[in-house]
Amino acid sequence: MDFEAIKKCSPLHPKPAGLALQYGTAGFRTKAERLDHVMFRMGFLAVLRSKATAATIGVMVTASHNPEEDNGVKLIDPHGEMLHPLWEEYATQLANAEEQELQKVMTEICQKEAVDLHKDSLVFIGRDTRPSSKKLSQSVIDGIFILGGQYHDYGLVTTPQLHYMVCCQNTQGQYGKATLEGYYQKLAKAFVELIKQANSPSSGDSQRHLKIDCANGIGALKLMEMERYFPKEVLIHLYNDGTKEKLNHLCGADYVKVHQKPPRGLDMKPNERCCSLDGDADRIVYYYKDTTDHFHLIDGDKIATLISIFLKELLVKVEQTLKMAVVQTAYANGSSTRYLEETMKVPVHCVKTGVKHLHHKAQEFDVGVYFEANGHGTVLFSKAAETKIRQVAKEEKDDEIREAAKMLENMIDLINQTIGDAISDMLVIEAILALKGFTVQQWDAIYTDLPNRLLKVQVADRQVIGTTDAERRVVAPPGLQEKIDALVKKYKSSRAFVRPSGTEDIVRIYAEADTQENADALAHEVSLAVYHLAGGVGTPPQPL
Repeated sequence: MDFEAIKKCSPLHPKPAGLALQYGTAGFRTKAERLDHVMFRMGFLAVLRSKATAATIGVMVTASHNPEEDNGVKLIDPHGEMLHPLWEEYATQLANAEEQELQKVMTEICQKEAVDLHKDSLVFIGRDTRPSSKKLSQSVIDGIFILGGQYHDYGLVTTPQLHYMVCCQNTQGQYGKATLEGYYQKLAKAFVELIKQANSPSSGDSQRHLKIDCANGIGALKLMEMERYFPKEVLIHLYNDGTKEKLNHLCGADYVKVHQKPPRGLDMKPNERCCSLDGDADRIVYYYKDTTDHFHLIDGDKIATLISIFLKELLVKVEQTLKMAVVQTAYANGSSTRYLEETMKVPVHCVKTGVKHLHHKAQEFDVGVYFEANGHGTVLFSKAAETKIRQVAKEEKDDEIREAAKMLENMIDLINQTIGDAISDMLVIEAILALKGFTVQQWDAIYTDLPNRLLKVQVADRQVIGTTDAERRVVAPPGLQEKIDALVKKYKSSRAFVRPSGTEDIVRIYAEADTQENADALAHEVSLAVYHLAGGVGTPPQPL
């Protein structure tokens, strides 16, 4: 390692005085102007991780659904998964090290991980459409270059596309071609094959129109590139395509989910199917307005349910011994959990918030469906399940069983198994709706969501909140859980939980109950309890 070169170049990417950042589920995120040193150092870390794993590593420059002036960075591990937890700690140490400590921190990482510095390294880089992303990705390249690493800059890509590229590269092309064209072709081919099998009369032309809110982000650019690969029956209409407004401003999946209303700039007619991506296109939510102008949100829970119904029907036809499960977080609507467990007879597992926890749990099953309520999710197929399905699709004599296996095979190819992918998930949903002949209202009517409310309370220090039971119960501060329990008892069909944010000093509150009025009242009362018992700052929470 050329420490002289590091010493010379590092001051060109100075660390702001007193800035301390934590690498969380979303990587690093803060105001763009404070990130230059972090990007430079993540270039170092990516090279070290690449040498340690003898594999290609990804670096994505994005702050997803955050405001345009923010930015962030996350590293992608060899199979397209999130960075290993131990390396998250190294990332935090490296980002927070003072100039004179850099050499020591990097040497320690190399010793602990037995990094062979003579090995080759390759880093794939991608970025979103923020004004700051190009300059920040150049800082990553500067860091890679100083450590003598090789890199391939994909430029503007969605986060899931970069995860996909990394996986393709490290599986020597078994997962697909590590090019944008390879990504489009693989997904489009599987989608077209599935659509061919749809013969339901209600899945006609009127059903194939889809309005897409692209959050003024990267999703718009990539859908425009991909459109020529779609069959002519699929008509997508893009809104908030980044030509006029700011990224994520009053639009995007996060805005629609939190505010439970349509994005600005999308004109909705009754019963039209619409969806929103987030800023880096790894989340998706659907919605529509009924004839009384009432807004209906179809979030990650209903997406997971639709996919689970479809996959379970096919698995029953093909091979009943494959084990399928759904993984959710505490934010999942109680109605969805009950429907999956009681009606569908599909096991449901609850894990801590954060995609890495869901992904990890889903890997335990032959078919693991996971979605966060915010619309981030995917489906994982075990190697054994995939082999079995492909074998049946190829060799089965019974027409019905073979057709079902072929559908599953196309599903395996259409789903981006490395991470939640809004474009891939959208195509999966569109294919299922066509194959089942479902309208958006029929999908929505599978079960009725319990009314719910999400709130947040600013606190002096989020670390005072300690949780257990997949974040569904609080163990600190004393008395808070007892207070929540007492409040929940006041309302019918209710539950509530609180958890600290992973990125800022706020506590998130979730409540659901039999009516919206009760869910709102419960959420407000819980937020007051958090404010008083967990060191709230500013004015106390006001009723909704």
